[in-house]
Amino acid sequence: MKLLFGLLLLPMLASAPALAEEDGARLFTPCRACHSLDPAERGLPGPNLSGVVGRAVGSDPGFDYSPALRKARGNGLRWDTPRLEAFLADPAEMFPGLWMSMRGIEDATERMALAQFLANPASR
Repeated sequence: MKLLFGLLLLPMLASAPALAEEDGARLFTPCRACHSLDPAERGLPGPNLSGVVGRAVGSDPGFDYSPALRKARGNGLRWDTPRLEAFLADPAEMFPGLWMSMRGIEDATERMALAQFLANPASR
């Protein structure tokens, strides 16, 4: 019985990452008004997010960051998936004085999907 149950769940588990990628892409749609994932695209209201995971906070060259993010850059903070998830929960709480007007994403699953989407260039 356990084997049969496991075999029935296998297709659902195999499709879970694809659903997360699709959700992340969908969740990024409103972000596109200010941010791009194309490394060559510049001049938007927000910094370019191509390769954001692994780079220093507030370090997109040529973007004029708020003092809060310039301070974070000076403190050596780097973007990783957990930091992105925390930021997406409440950007203004993480960086008081932030110029970005996003409220935050309440749903933890949605935050995780969006952070994973940003962290995985192959998913785009």
